[in-house]
Amino acid sequence: MTDIHSKETRSYNMSRVRNKDTKPELLVRKFLHGVGFRYRLHVKDLPGKPDIVLPKYKTVIFVNGCFWHGHKNCKYSTIPKTRTEWWENKINLNILNDTKNRNRLVDMGWKVIDLWGCELKPSCKKNTLASLLFTIDESFQKME
Repeated sequence: MTDIHSKETRSYNMSRVRNKDTKPELLVRKFLHGVGFRYRLHVKDLPGKPDIVLPKYKTVIFVNGCFWHGHKNCKYSTIPKTRTEWWENKINLNILNDTKNRNRLVDMGWKVIDLWGCELKPSCKKNTLASLLFTIDESFQKME
């Protein structure tokens, strides 16, 4: 099956896809800042350049897009019907890189939190953010 868009249209569409400062990421950052957390963004020295780094808590947060990172059993993580094999390879490579980066961070002593775009939809973001606070606090308690 061929692409339904011209090469130029597809290129334009893909150029609009963000990898930093996405809406879900901004939502988490605004929430954390509002409850008093201070953090760093996209620290290049850490594996995978985590979206949010809480140095005081030795915790990193990845805000993953369900499609791009292959969120299992998620309705937002469906493979396109065009160029299926290419997309499967692309997403599987993302999953592999995520796993490697996560393992390296854990080996370095970091707590890794993965948040998914679907968990930040209006219907469930309140529970997700409350759980995030609990997880950060729990990791801080273990450090003391």
